Amino acid sequence: MNRLFKVKATSMVLVMLCLMYFITYVDRVNVSTAAGQFSAELGLTNTQLGFIFSAFAYPYLVFQFIGGWVSDRFGAKRTLIVCAFIWATATVLTGLAGGFLSLVAARMLLGLGEGATFPAATSAMSAWVAKDKRGFAQGVTHSAARLGNAMAPMIVAALMTAYDWRFSFYLLGGLSFGWIVLWYATYTEKPADHPRITQQELDSLPPPKPARGPDAPGTWMRLFRRMLPVSSVYFCYNWILWLMLSWIPMYFMHNYQLNIKDAVLYTSGVFFAGVLGDLLGGVLSDRILRRTGNLKLARSYLVAVCMGLTGLSLIPVLLFQEPMYSLLFLGLALFFNEMIVGPMWAVPMDIANDRAGTASGIMNGTAATATIISPVLAGYLIDQTGNWSLPFLVSIGVLACGVLLTFTMKPQRAFDANATSKPVMRTDFS
Repeated sequence: MNRLFKVKATSMVLVMLCLMYFITYVDRVNVSTAAGQFSAELGLTNTQLGFIFSAFAYPYLVFQFIGGWVSDRFGAKRTLIVCAFIWATATVLTGLAGGFLSLVAARMLLGLGEGATFPAATSAMSAWVAKDKRGFAQGVTHSAARLGNAMAPMIVAALMTAYDWRFSFYLLGGLSFGWIVLWYATYTEKPADHPRITQQELDSLPPPKPARGPDAPGTWMRLFRRMLPVSSVYFCYNWILWLMLSWIPMYFMHNYQLNIKDAVLYTSGVFFAGVLGDLLGGVLSDRILRRTGNLKLARSYLVAVCMGLTGLSLIPVLLFQEPMYSLLFLGLALFFNEMIVGPMWAVPMDIANDRAGTASGIMNGTAATATIISPVLAGYLIDQTGNWSLPFLVSIGVLACGVLLTFTMKPQRAFDANATSKPVMRTDFS
């Protein structure tokens, strides 16, 4: 216990956010592993499964916008406590579901609870993370999310083997309730209010956000327009991510006739590659920024290269129909796709630091439309053609569009809430 309290306050906040990202992604993707069991029990088609997978995204999309604004206004502490209570309850209710409609309802409640989590976390990071470490902070927290992706199939499969699919949701819901207690005990809205923070830590952090009055009419819409190019790029990232999160376990089971244990091992191998990508992308983005002071190079150009490599990695998946080849190249695709995350989530803080929650909510909320379309379209294509590789071909085209869109993001142009014309151009990363 003494060791715990020797950890720096800034590090503890980052650890708590990493734990939250891990739990939320386990709770998001557990349904794709359990689907092999409950789809047979409840008599569901692949198209219905696609709707169940994507039902999460409808309220998630809406509450990205609302949650980002709420976290900027009322603080990340209260916002995340309310969110965690809702998503924990939804996870438990998923285990109680008795059919298609109740599963859709539980997944929608999960999306409602998790909708504000990442914008609220970004709002917390804008106060608790030094400016030249933002890429790392976003990378390491999202790597925890991908670790959740990787561990979820193994956790859920083990629980289903020992008990059943319903018990796995009850236990994971309990884990989410436990996080609420830890967050309440360890986080303060202002770093200076933390009882264990040092002056050295405070000196490294951005100055406290000034108190904000009411925004001028049209401010949110101007910020939305400013973030639209960023949101478009993140849509393309989300497309391939949610295709993989939703369908990879079923892909290995049905495309290669593997049993659930083998499919889980292959799936986890793919997702572990994403953990490494998140870590490397954030560190590399920050290193480029420190050496060059060039936000466009550290964010936009890095994202363009990684997105192009993601698309190239998917081509062998279409050409070589062997499970080991699919494991290797899908892992490479997810690795490069996840290298995008650190720089992309740093961009809202670069553009609108005092409105980082709102800006990241706009980015993630707009891009969440991909989490609705991608899983459903994949399920439809598979039902119509029987070809489990066809959705990857569509994804290559989406990624090609994403590469072109990266050049429109302009992270070096800061948003000025008081401006009515041109945005402010940054000449450095401070």
